[in-house]
Amino acid sequence: MAREVIDITVQVHARTDRAILVSDDGEKANAVWLPLSQVEVEMKPGGTAEITLPEWLALDKGLI
Repeated sequence: MAREVIDITVQVHARTDRAILVSDDGEKANAVWLPLSQVEVEMKPGGTAEITLPEWLALDKGLI
């Protein structure tokens, strides 16, 4: 079984040493924490980021 990775663009709401709080719709109420150990983050202008993460994690967190 191949481990698929995907890229998604998200709004960043907060960040700690271990995790990043993001949403796919810009609403903090809908934001989810992603462990930095599981994702790659490329910050973009305006508080957005392109996140590379395993597809299973995106599904589990409701981002896709």
